[in-house]
Amino acid sequence: ERNSSGVLILHNGRIMAERYWSEPDTSIRYQNFLQGFDSENRAIEDVASAQKNITTALVGMSQARGFLSLEDSVTSHIGTGWSKAAIPQETAITIYDLLTMTSGLASDLTYETEPGERWLYNTPAYHFLMRVVSAATKKPRDVLTQEWLTEPLGMTNSSWTPRPWAGSDIAVGFSTTARDLARFGLLIQAGGRWDKGIIFRDTEFIEAMMTPAQDINPSYGYLWWLNGQEFSLGVTPQAVRRDGPLVPSAPGDLVAMQGALDRKLYLVPSLNLIVTRLGSAGSAGGQSFNEAFWRALMKAKQ
Repeated sequence: ERNSSGVLILHNGRIMAERYWSEPDTSIRYQNFLQGFDSENRAIEDVASAQKNITTALVGMSQARGFLSLEDSVTSHIGTGWSKAAIPQETAITIYDLLTMTSGLASDLTYETEPGERWLYNTPAYHFLMRVVSAATKKPRDVLTQEWLTEPLGMTNSSWTPRPWAGSDIAVGFSTTARDLARFGLLIQAGGRWDKGIIFRDTEFIEAMMTPAQDINPSYGYLWWLNGQEFSLGVTPQAVRRDGPLVPSAPGDLVAMQGALDRKLYLVPSLNLIVTRLGSAGSAGGQSFNEAFWRALMKAKQ
C-alpha cells in the first residue's frame, strides 16, 4: 500500500522478516533516487536525508581519531565564504551547530540569528559537514566512507552517488540497499562494535548523538530523529511544535534515520529491533508511514 521497494526487520541481530517489490513507483522522482539493483535484484537507492546519519558517524569517527572537534569553527576547516553570512557571523558557526541544525542560517545560507538560538531543518547547511570531514582528514568522501564504514561492515552495495537532477548545494547522495543499511544499524545499536572488533570507538559520542542535543526541538539529536517526546517539523522560522512523540505507536526509545519518500532506518534498543525501509512514498488510511507501520508492527508483537 505504501509503495515500498524493500522492508527488512532484524530481531536480536537476525533477519525476522524481509520482503521486496520490484517496481513500487514509475514516477520520475522515484527513478531519480533508484541507482540500480544488487545481484539478488534488491533496489539500490539514494536514501535522501537518511544519509545525514552516515555523515554523523563519520564526524564522530573523525573526532575520535583526533582530526577535528565538534567545537571547531566550520570556517577553520573549509575557509570563509561557504555561507552568505558576514565573516564574523560565519566563523561563529561550529561543527556542533551543523550537527544539531542550530546554525542560525536560513535555508539559502543567509544569516538570521546567532548559533544555538533557533532550530531549523536545514539541508543545504548540513551538506558542508562532509566537506569539513574531508578537509580535516584529507580524504575524499568516497575513500573515507569505504575505509571507515562500508568495507569493514560489508556494505558492498553502498556508496556516494551524484545527483544530476539536484542543485549544487545537495548534489551528492548516499545510495544503499535495505540490507546494507541494516548493517549500519547493527553497528550503531551495538555501540560501535562489529564482529569481534570496534569500528566506532567513541561510545560517548554514539550515546550523545541519539539523545536530545538542544531543548528547542527535543526530538532531534546529532541528525537523528528521536521518539518519546515532543517534536518539531522545523519548516518555518518558528519551528512547528507538535504535542506528543514523533511516532506515538512506537516504543519511546525508538531512534530513526529518515529521508524523503519514507526512507527509514529504525532502531529500538528495548526490543532489540532494527528495521529498514526503502521505496517511494504512498498514502493509505490517512496516516503517516511511521505511524501506520509501527501500529501494525506493535499489534503483531502482541
